[in-house]
Amino acid sequence: MGTAAGGERSVPRYVQIADEIVQQIRAGVLKPGDMVPSESELVDRYGVSGGTIRKAMVEVRASGLVETRHGKGSIVKDRPPVRHRSSDRFRRSHRRGGKAAYLAESAQSGATAKVSVLYTGPMEAPEDAARRLGLDAGAQVLARRRLYFRNGTPVETATSYLPWDVVKEIPELFAENPGGGGIYARLEDHGHEFAEFVETLQARPASKAEASELALSPGAPVIHLIREARTTEGRVVEVCDTLMAADQFVFEYRIPAAD
Repeated sequence: MGTAAGGERSVPRYVQIADEIVQQIRAGVLKPGDMVPSESELVDRYGVSGGTIRKAMVEVRASGLVETRHGKGSIVKDRPPVRHRSSDRFRRSHRRGGKAAYLAESAQSGATAKVSVLYTGPMEAPEDAARRLGLDAGAQVLARRRLYFRNGTPVETATSYLPWDVVKEIPELFAENPGGGGIYARLEDHGHEFAEFVETLQARPASKAEASELALSPGAPVIHLIREARTTEGRVVEVCDTLMAADQFVFEYRIPAAD
């Protein structure tokens, strides 16, 4: 393998080709149901060997964006985005029905959802989370980090930070599965009634580590969302730091035209 200026290793040609195909899919150039060009077409297009194209297609299939059909080739998967509805995704009726917000919104879109808990336990609050929670920098909080899948594809990571004085008497929040309705249901069970959820969103490119975790191409667009869960007493009892694959979500907000 060659090296680029400054001694850095150059990206293998098959990886470059795979990234280009993946970007075409994410940009909609290749749409759901479209056939990926055949091996011979890609050989002609890129001027490389069939072996290079086969290695590139291994990478493309690993992205989860295509499926291979015997005798037909590779076809772009249908990946309808999850639609966020701020007016109803945190309704108490969902929690009372045993569904946390992500499971509720996924069900509405007809998707199969899965949540993998990566970490649950104490940690020092990051500076921004501590500020939003009204805590001193470095104060101990309960952290809950999850990776969310839709139809088998990782689409979102989220870390919740909860004040220690709030959670220490709620053992369910330390469990991998906090029970039906999720952590918000458990908080309300213990008297922390919610008044509102405030979300701040920012679009940006994914870092290398973020792209790897969400099976994205390097630099792919992501949505960084910070949510504050506020009670009727005016206290923020959870800050949720979320990163979402931008091509997997549509945000729909209902804004009252009040005086």
